[in-house]
Amino acid sequence: MALKQYTLESVESSRILTIEWDMMDKSRFFTLNLVNSFFLRASLYPFTVIKTRLQIQKRYNVYRGTYDAFKKILNYEGIHGLYKGFWINTIQLVSGLGYITTYEKVRHILTEYANIKDKRVKGLIGGGCGSLVGQTIITPFDVISQHMMMMGQRNSSLIKLTESSNTLNIDLNHKHRGTVALSVVKELYKRDGLKGFYRGYFASLYTYVPGSALWWMFYPLYSGTSSLLWKEEGLVILTKRLSARLLQSSMFSFLVVLGYETLKRWSVYDQYKDQIRW
Repeated sequence: MALKQYTLESVESSRILTIEWDMMDKSRFFTLNLVNSFFLRASLYPFTVIKTRLQIQKRYNVYRGTYDAFKKILNYEGIHGLYKGFWINTIQLVSGLGYITTYEKVRHILTEYANIKDKRVKGLIGGGCGSLVGQTIITPFDVISQHMMMMGQRNSSLIKLTESSNTLNIDLNHKHRGTVALSVVKELYKRDGLKGFYRGYFASLYTYVPGSALWWMFYPLYSGTSSLLWKEEGLVILTKRLSARLLQSSMFSFLVVLGYETLKRWSVYDQYKDQIRW
């Protein structure tokens, strides 16, 4: 593929502030994006499990809060309790590639064929389209992993399952953890067919598509705010003035900005590296 050429005059007059789709080595970009997404998910997945269980429980019949849930899961289920459904969840890395590829490609199309230069407009449209593709891929795996997150949670020192933890009534006795996901898939399909894997799909679209569109619309502002905060306060910004409810989303947003900007810079063709503003 022919690379887009920039004149020497334009290079000398200004640095490249935004790394565009045609400036990147795609194989390097996809590989780095997969690695970055995997470690990001692995770091934050326990918060997802805890959040899901807190939202599903009836009042406070199992956990009194974030710390209490973390402590009880470790005590009764071990470290793997914080990672129930994780390997099914990692299949969502495919949706992440679909999401970010759609976002970047839509931005490229808007620039090349619609002559739209405003970064906010490109971010708004690209972010919305990316989320639409991502949610279409991610929803079935989300449904499966959420069922797995709820299985095996303990109510108290009596070590018994809560009523809401196994809604599919799957017999967990003598089952290896690797076969639980298959049992969930079979039971979901048996009960509702393919639509069982898309429960909440349109609710997810209404929730995430507008949010993604707005997030990428203001992304240039986030990336300049994040760089400034990192220089001034370092890791303190991850916990400063944060409640437990906001911890996961705040850490996720910060790490996405930091990681995504870094991997884009690592993915640019060599001819552009000296022109990129760090």
